[in-house]
Amino acid sequence: QVQLVESGGGSVQAGESLRVTCAASGDTDSRGCMGWFRQAPGKEREWLAYHDSGSGKTYYADSVKGRFSISQDNAKNTLYLQMNNLKPEDTAIYYCAAGRTILSCKSYWGQGTQVTVSS
Repeated sequence: QVQLVESGGGSVQAGESLRVTCAASGDTDSRGCMGWFRQAPGKEREWLAYHDSGSGKTYYADSVKGRFSISQDNAKNTLYLQMNNLKPEDTAIYYCAAGRTILSCKSYWGQGTQVTVSS
């Protein structure tokens, strides 16, 4: 089993930056992939980024490439999403997810953290 707890959300102005954090615990082998998703009101949950611990590679959705950066501190069992140049359309609940591989990277979910961007 894997437990994920997000934190660091809040309210910011457009153009500002914010970093959200995901504290992970539980079976390490079951979180070889960790990622970030978001869900805005009335919209489907959207994938943002993955981090593959085995290869060290990262993957991004086109919508956030160049503005968002995913990183992982294995010593602290923590996943980060650095978000720069935030826009009002980035307003959403941000979720951390994990799985054994990229193909199963949605096996476990956190409870989410709210990010609100004002214009």
